[in-house]
Amino acid sequence: MEAALGLESGWIERRTGIRSRYWVEDGETLTDLATEAGRMALANAGIAQSEIGMVLLATSTPDHLLPPSAPLLAHKLGLTGAGAVDLAGACSGFLYALVMGDALVRTQGRAVLIVAANILSRRINRQERASAVMFGDAAGAVVLAPSQNGIGSLVSSTLTSDGSHYDLIGIPTGETLMTMRDGRSMFAQAVKTMMDCGKTVLQQANVEPTAIGHFVPHQANARIFDAVAEQLQLNNAVTACTIADYGNSSAATIPLSLSLGQSTYRKDDLILLTAAGAGLTGGAALLNYTG
Repeated sequence: MEAALGLESGWIERRTGIRSRYWVEDGETLTDLATEAGRMALANAGIAQSEIGMVLLATSTPDHLLPPSAPLLAHKLGLTGAGAVDLAGACSGFLYALVMGDALVRTQGRAVLIVAANILSRRINRQERASAVMFGDAAGAVVLAPSQNGIGSLVSSTLTSDGSHYDLIGIPTGETLMTMRDGRSMFAQAVKTMMDCGKTVLQQANVEPTAIGHFVPHQANARIFDAVAEQLQLNNAVTACTIADYGNSSAATIPLSLSLGQSTYRKDDLILLTAAGAGLTGGAALLNYTG
């Protein structure tokens, strides 16, 4: 990729933190990828299919513009009768789904499957350096359920948007490839949004930054989340860094990171999640890991 873009060896890792990434095979669909993650999450949760009342699919790359992909995902997973809808929240999509899913569990008393998945390898312009070096394909999933003895709970959360920066990154109408208009501005706005949202959820929960055990940010760019961790003064937190091996898969990066890091979490750990993405959209959530 560096050779194709005329970059010196090692440039991508120095600027983004990415060493490798994964792209789907030809013919593989978004719901194929999402189904694998969903099936793993359901098995890990030990929950019956009949207990799932809703499927929320956070994606910017659905199988089709219409109909939504979530009903097909639910069908592939055998979740008969469950509600299913797509959420196009860009890189913040998982956090939007997490907060909405938590509300559904509390009001309906039924479990919610959240899957975040993207196939961005088919949406990047491989001649545009700003976007071509960043993105990979991935899926991650979590199950939320009414429980007194689950492995974690949502302590506090916030969601935000700022449409004044609507055109910084996107896929224009009538086109199929992504473009990033101003990478520096996107970098600055992402740091600010993630930091502000992180501060908000800590204040809501009356939690000091030093109490955070794990920081799981959206894996947009290692320099972005390192700056956020520094500004939030997360001195005692272990920062998830899956971008090195998996790249930026938009909404999928946080659940993927949670899955990969689960063995390192200990009882009563506080886990801070933050994200910012196109739109601009942003959010943060504080989880209490009860093991």
